[in-house]
Amino acid sequence: MTLRRHVSAGRARPGALRPGAPKRPRFRSAAGLFAFVLGMILFAGGPAAGQAPPGGVLVAEIDGAITPVVADFLTDGVDAAEQGGYQALVVELNTPGGLDSSMRKIVQKFIAAEVPVIVYVSPQGSRAASAGAIITSAAHVAAMAPATAIGASTPVDLEGGDLDRKVINDAAAYAESIAQLRGRDTEFARQMVRTGRSVPAQEALEIGAIDLLSRSLPELLASADGREVTVGADNRKVTLRTDDAETVAFEMEFFRRIQQLLADPNLAFLFMSLGTLAIVYELSNPGIGAGGVLGAIFIVLALFSLSVLPVSMAGVVLLLVAAALFAAELFAPGIGIAAAGGAIALMLSGVFLFRDTPGIRVSFGVMIPVTLVVGVGVVLAGRLVVSSQRGLSTITGEQQYVGRVVTVGRSAGRRGQALLDGAWWNVRSDDAELKAGDQVKILGYEGLDLLVSPADAPGLTSLQEPDINDR
Repeated sequence: MTLRRHVSAGRARPGALRPGAPKRPRFRSAAGLFAFVLGMILFAGGPAAGQAPPGGVLVAEIDGAITPVVADFLTDGVDAAEQGGYQALVVELNTPGGLDSSMRKIVQKFIAAEVPVIVYVSPQGSRAASAGAIITSAAHVAAMAPATAIGASTPVDLEGGDLDRKVINDAAAYAESIAQLRGRDTEFARQMVRTGRSVPAQEALEIGAIDLLSRSLPELLASADGREVTVGADNRKVTLRTDDAETVAFEMEFFRRIQQLLADPNLAFLFMSLGTLAIVYELSNPGIGAGGVLGAIFIVLALFSLSVLPVSMAGVVLLLVAAALFAAELFAPGIGIAAAGGAIALMLSGVFLFRDTPGIRVSFGVMIPVTLVVGVGVVLAGRLVVSSQRGLSTITGEQQYVGRVVTVGRSAGRRGQALLDGAWWNVRSDDAELKAGDQVKILGYEGLDLLVSPADAPGLTSLQEPDINDR
C-alpha cells in the first residue's frame, strides 16, 4: 500500500491519505482567495518537514499553464528531493502549455537532476500540450494515465500564426535532442513541433514517446520499480525502488500560491479594468479616497500579473489609449463617444494583450462583461462631473454661493475641502495657507474649485456649514 502525506515547501501537514482518495481541490479562482488566505494563516504554524521516509517519493502537482512561478516551484521540488534523500520526484502534470522560457528552465533542471524525475500526465482527461509535452519528454520516466494526450508543441507568434522557419527548426531540434537523450521516439518529437501532432496515451506508449501507461499513482510506482535510469552530470546509474513507497506531497508555499493565482490573464485584465474605473471615479468626485486606494491596489495586482505573463506591446498601447479616452470623457463629457472609444480600445487590449501562448489568453466570457461594465461606469462618471459643474449655476443664479462662509474640513497647503449644502467641494486660497477648522469666505469659483479667503466676518454663523468633526 502507498501512503501519502503532505509537505508544503518546508512545512509538513500530518495525516495520511488512502491510495486513490480524492485530491484536495486545487485553488483555481479569485473567489476562493479569502478562504485560502484564512486557511494558510491557520495552518502556517504547522511543524517543519522532517527527514524523508526510507525510499519515499516526493510528489508535486501542476494543474495549469507553465509560468515562471511553476518553473521556480519545480526547481525547488528537484532540490528538495535531492536534499531530502527521496527515491524520486513525481510530477503529476496537466497543462495546456505555457512560456518557452519557463519550460526550458524546467527541462534544464530535470536533465541536471541528481534524483530520478517521473512526469505523470494525470488524472484521466488531462493533457501535456505544447511546453508540457517537452517537459514530459525531459523526465527520466514519462508516464500517462488513460484518456490523456500529449503533443501539439508548435510555437506561435503574437497573432497566432507560425513563426519564422528558423524558430521552428530550433524548437524542433530542441525537442528532438531531449527525446534522443531519454531514448524516446525522435520522429514524434519533430512532428509535434513542426506539424503540431498530438496523440492519445495508448498511441504515445506504442510509438515510444512515453515509458508507462498507468491508471493511478500507486500503479505507476509499482510499474516503475526496478527501472534503471541515468541521472546527474556524471551519468550515474540509479535503479528505482518505488513499489509500495510512501509518497509525500510537495506543495507550493503561501506566497507562491498567491503569485500563481495572480499569474492569470483573466485576473490581470479584470484588475487593470477595475483599477482604471476606480481611479476614473476618484477623478470625477475627488476627496472620497476609496476609489483612489482601490484603484491603486487593483493596478498594482495587475502589474504583478503582467510581469509574469507574456505581454505584447500592442495590448499595452491599447490599454493606455483606453485610459486616455476614459479620462477625456471626464474632462470633456458629452454623449459618451470618448467612453465608447475607450471601451473598444479596452476590449481590443484584451485580445492583443497576451501573446498567443497556449493556456494564456483572456476569455471572452470575462472580456465582454468587464468592458461593458467599465464603459457604462465611465459614462456615469462623466454625468457626475456634468452635474457637479451645473451645481453652481441653478435658477437662483451662479453667484448663489459668493459671500457664504464655510469651514475647511481637510487641507493641504492652499487647497482643501469644505462641506457646502451637503456636498464636499474643493476650495482654494490665493492669499494664505488653509488649515482644517478655518472659516473662509467664498469669493467665486473656477471650474470645480471654490475660490476662498479667510473670513473677515466670523459672526456670520447662520451661513456656516457644520464642522466635519460635528457630523
